Amino acid sequence: MTTHWTLGCDAADPHRLAAFWALALGYVPEPGYDEPDGASIVDPDGRGPAIGFLRVPEPKTAKNRMHVDLRLGGEPAIRAKAAELEAAGATTVREQRYGGRFAHVVMLDPEGNEFCVA
Repeated sequence: MTTHWTLGCDAADPHRLAAFWALALGYVPEPGYDEPDGASIVDPDGRGPAIGFLRVPEPKTAKNRMHVDLRLGGEPAIRAKAAELEAAGATTVREQRYGGRFAHVVMLDPEGNEFCVA
């Protein structure tokens, strides 16, 4: 049997970060969750884990030890999603290639957390 789990994230602005990741993942705000210093998003189909964002006073100071990879498959879909996320506040760091072939885009969310669009 699998264990249900939630991903917890620190944030300077939990509502802004939750809105960004809801757009990135196709998630929605968790119904009934209304906290000024926290936000939670859920998979509307109920399959994926919930993701919570909690306001913390300290800034991000180093590279993430774990990050999210969005798996879209195919260069056109990857580039389209990366452009959509840039418009929503993400920053493109670089395009990654392996053996000369396009593989994925490394990005930063609005608070500087690394993730990949692959």
